[in-house]
Amino acid sequence: MFVRIVKMSFAEENIEQFLTNFETVKHRIRNFEGCQFLELYRDKHNTNIFFTYSYWNTETDLNNYRHSDLFKGVWAQTKPMFNAKPEAWSVDKLVTLS
Repeated sequence: MFVRIVKMSFAEENIEQFLTNFETVKHRIRNFEGCQFLELYRDKHNTNIFFTYSYWNTETDLNNYRHSDLFKGVWAQTKPMFNAKPEAWSVDKLVTLS
């Protein structure tokens, strides 16, 4: 399992717009070929910081998404709302305990 973690920090005045946009596209992202899981988290103390966690079958699937029209549209809307440079990590999931 290939996991992508993205940290995003937004200007306070852009948070509602980001959440509205995410609500609009979340199912399209989750249903993109190769995406198995998508979650959005909000920091409990720094409420302008959000994280997305997405699980992909392969790194190629993630790269196909990152080069898609869907991603380009989402990123074009989201990028101007940041108040800090986003950070991203690509990790391999090793263990899950339920």
